[in-house]
Amino acid sequence: MTLRAICFVYFLVLLGAAALNYIPGVRDSEGLTFGIFELDLFDDALHLASALWALAGALVSRQVARTFLLLFGALYLADGAMGLVWGSGYLDFGIFQYGVQDLPFDFKVMANLPHLALGGMALLSGLFLDRR
Repeated sequence: MTLRAICFVYFLVLLGAAALNYIPGVRDSEGLTFGIFELDLFDDALHLASALWALAGALVSRQVARTFLLLFGALYLADGAMGLVWGSGYLDFGIFQYGVQDLPFDFKVMANLPHLALGGMALLSGLFLDRR
């Protein structure tokens, strides 16, 4: 799979993440997506901006795709790792709003797994696939 194709997949995944709040049945009665985390308008905007950035990578060039994968991967992986350790990440300003949170470890894993997985896969793709 080419870097540009991977970016297109990221575009679709991130667009889906931005749409989660608007799909009936995904949020529970407490407003939690999948019963785990709350996505607000800021999160939706972040996911949409990331999706458009991924689309630019898919459409413009191999180098733009690689840059997206490296930068997006590093940012999202670091955010997920921070959330795993401290219970709050930085991309949604959670660490600034809520500080370090004493949350159960299994909850922190589930809440941060999307950023860890997406960030890690993007970073590895940018580093090791389609190198010239």
